[in-house]
Amino acid sequence: MVPRPLPPSSLADTLGVLPHLARWLGLAALVALLAGSASAFFLWALDLATATRLAHSWLLALLPLAGFGVGWVYLRYGQQVEAGNNLLIDEIHDPKKQIPLRMVPLVLGGTLVSHLFGASVGREGTAVQMGGALADQLTRVFRLKHEDRRIILMAGISAGFASVFGTPLAGAVFGLEVLALGRLRYDALLPCMLAAILADAVGQAWGVHHTHYAAGAVPALSAWSLGAVLLAGAAFGLTGRLFADLTHGLGGWVKGRIAYPPLRPLLGGCVLALLGWGLGAEAYLGLGIPGIVAAFDQPLVGHEFAAKLGFTVLSLGSGFKGGEVTPLFYIGATLGNGLAPVLHMPFGLMAGLGFVAVFAGAANTPLASTLMALELFGPEVGVYAGLACTVSYLFSGHAGIYRAQRIGQAKHRPAPENIRLGDLPRRP
Repeated sequence: MVPRPLPPSSLADTLGVLPHLARWLGLAALVALLAGSASAFFLWALDLATATRLAHSWLLALLPLAGFGVGWVYLRYGQQVEAGNNLLIDEIHDPKKQIPLRMVPLVLGGTLVSHLFGASVGREGTAVQMGGALADQLTRVFRLKHEDRRIILMAGISAGFASVFGTPLAGAVFGLEVLALGRLRYDALLPCMLAAILADAVGQAWGVHHTHYAAGAVPALSAWSLGAVLLAGAAFGLTGRLFADLTHGLGGWVKGRIAYPPLRPLLGGCVLALLGWGLGAEAYLGLGIPGIVAAFDQPLVGHEFAAKLGFTVLSLGSGFKGGEVTPLFYIGATLGNGLAPVLHMPFGLMAGLGFVAVFAGAANTPLASTLMALELFGPEVGVYAGLACTVSYLFSGHAGIYRAQRIGQAKHRPAPENIRLGDLPRRP
C-alpha cells in the first residue's frame, strides 16, 4: 500500500496548534495539581507508616488481621475498583464508565496499612491509580469526549508515576508505553509530558524528597562490557517474567481455593509474619529502600533478589494492596549486584542496570525504564541502560505485571494483536 502524502501545511494549520496547546496545558495543570498533591501526601504518610513499623516490630503480628480488614473493605466497597492499574488500562482501550473516586481512598488506605504492618509491596500502583482516578473526575466537569477521556487518563497515569518517583520524563513515556506492547499513542504525548513535568514540580513544592542512587564509575564501551550487559539483560528479563508469572499464578491459585476474599490476605499475612520472624527476614518487608541503596555500595549475598521476590509475590498474590515497581527495583538492583563479579563489571553500574531493566521486562516499558536510568543515574549510563532494558524487554516474552496490556506488535514471534496479556493461553 502506497502511503498517502501529507497535505501541505499552512500558517493557519500551524497557528491552530495554539488552542490545542492552551487547552491541554490547562487540563494537564489540573491533573498535575491533583496527582502531585495526592502523591506528596502518600509519600509523607508512607514514610510515617514505615518509621512506625520499624520502631514497633510487634506490628508484624497484626499483619493477618490488617490483611483481613483491607480485604473486607474492598469486598464491601471496592469491587468496582479492585482491578487497580488494569482497570485504568482497560478504560483507556475500551471506555465504558468513569473511574469511581472511591479508588483514591481505598488504594491509599490499603497500601498504607500494608506497609504499616509489614507486607512487601511497592508504591507505584497507588500513585498511578490515584492519578488516574483523580484525572478521570475532570471528564464529567469538562464534559470530555471519549477520545479526550482516554488522553486525560493517560496523563493521570503519567502524573502519578512521575510524582512518586521524581522522574518526569520516565513518567511521561510510561503513560504512553504501558498500554500496549510495541505501540505508542503520540496524540497523548503533549498532555502526558505536561502532566508529568508539572506533577513532579507540585510534589517538590510540597517538600517531597526522593532517594538518590549513585551508579559510580561507568566503564568505556568495549566488546566485553557490551557482551556482559547483553547477558545481564537476558537475566533481568527472565527475572521480570518469573516475577509476573509467579504473582499471577499465586493470585489465581489462591482465588481458586479460597472463595471468601478477606481470608486470602489473612492467610497470606500469617505466612509472611511467620517467615519474617522465623527467618529473621524483616529486611525484605516494606519497600526495602535500604537494601536498594546497599546494592549500589557493596557486595551482597547472592540470595537477596530471590528473597525479596518471594516475599513480594506472596504479598501481592495473597491480596495485599500496593505496587510492584519498587520491589522490582530491589530485585533488579540486588540481582545486578550479584552478577557484577561474575561478569567483571562495577557493582554500582550493574545494580543500576538491574534496577531499571527488571522493571522494563516485567512492565514491558523499555523506553520509560531507559529514561528513568538517565534521570536517576545520569547520562553516562545511557547506552548500557538502553541495551539492558531492550534485551530485558525481549526476554520477558509476552508476559507482564499488567494483565490488561494489549499486544500492539509481537516482540519476536507471531502473536495475536490487540489481545490482553491476561487473555493469552497459559503455558502448560
